[in-house]
Amino acid sequence: MSQELMLKYGCNPNQKPSRIFMQDGRDLPIEVLNGRPGYINFLDAFNSWQLVRELKEATGLPAAASFKHVSPAGAAVAVPMSDTLKKIYFVDDLELSPIATAYARARGADRMSSYGDWVALSDVCDKETATLLAREVSDGIIAPGYTDEALEILKTKRKGTYNVVKIDPDYRPAPVEHKDVFGVTFEQGRNELKIDAELLKNIVTEKKDLPEEAKRDLIISLIALKYTQSNSVCYAKDGQAIGIGAGQQSRIHCTRLAGNKADIWYLRQHPKVLGLKFKEGIRRPDRDNTIDVYISDEYMDVLADGVWEQFFAEKPEVLTREEKRAWLDTMTGVSLGSDAFFPFGDNIERARKSGVQYVAEPGGSIRDDHVIDTCNKYGMVMAFIGLRLFHH
Repeated sequence: MSQELMLKYGCNPNQKPSRIFMQDGRDLPIEVLNGRPGYINFLDAFNSWQLVRELKEATGLPAAASFKHVSPAGAAVAVPMSDTLKKIYFVDDLELSPIATAYARARGADRMSSYGDWVALSDVCDKETATLLAREVSDGIIAPGYTDEALEILKTKRKGTYNVVKIDPDYRPAPVEHKDVFGVTFEQGRNELKIDAELLKNIVTEKKDLPEEAKRDLIISLIALKYTQSNSVCYAKDGQAIGIGAGQQSRIHCTRLAGNKADIWYLRQHPKVLGLKFKEGIRRPDRDNTIDVYISDEYMDVLADGVWEQFFAEKPEVLTREEKRAWLDTMTGVSLGSDAFFPFGDNIERARKSGVQYVAEPGGSIRDDHVIDTCNKYGMVMAFIGLRLFHH
């Protein structure tokens, strides 16, 4: 390890010179085992590593994240998957270890956004995870270690240039952090507040029952939000994020964006989607894109243009709006976290359409009473955590 690492360029090719370095004289806490990670790669790596480390500490389960442009496309812990999830995540033909299961879930949350992702694992990368990664389009990975077999597999990706970073799991940063913007240095204390079930005790709705699975999913959503560009909202279910809305200027747009992603995640499990027959040789990214179009209202245009013949072995039946709504109405038990308070009940109205039953948000709006009333209207459970999670 060394105190600095020169990079090819910064966020864009014209931004040179570029490097990462330690100002306190210590060595960097990472070792590049393969490839040449760039500036954005390391932003993804360090944010995603913090996320999975905290998920592991909070839940006791192996955790993984799939990052794009310094926000998670997905985050998950190692909860066993149903056969349906294995099929829609394209892993039904693989042996999956716990850490491989966590990554399959993290990438499966939003496969389109995870295309070309940065991967973070809380545990040592094993052969099963590397085998899964070998056939996906990805930019790199950070983990506390790699088995010999895993490293050998990963070194074959991208013609030998796949970025593999090992991080010291015992590294802890200084309690005060800095960054420069427009030549001005900003300083703040690190956001070290612990996110766990203790935060969920202040339940403000009429309904108070918060099952253990919902607590786990709310913790997953809140930890994911801690490392998501704000404003942000996260829907979670079954041990994983299923829809993340990041970087929006209004909270309702976060809630809609994340809710739409959660809807797509669930619609991918519809029998008509599971029954789609693709042509031989269609690549996984093309399947993801085609499924996304099939689920959307754009599919009628695809039918009219005859484009379906490029991808499908036989013409699929239309999945009507009525069928989609009926299917989405069966989605229940979803948890929703927000990095700041909901200013109006419209966020709850939208969340309900995606099966949300459990909510965690800071509270503190002058309209808290309206938000609580809206939750009561639909029999939801909501906790005020008293903790804002902005990340910029």
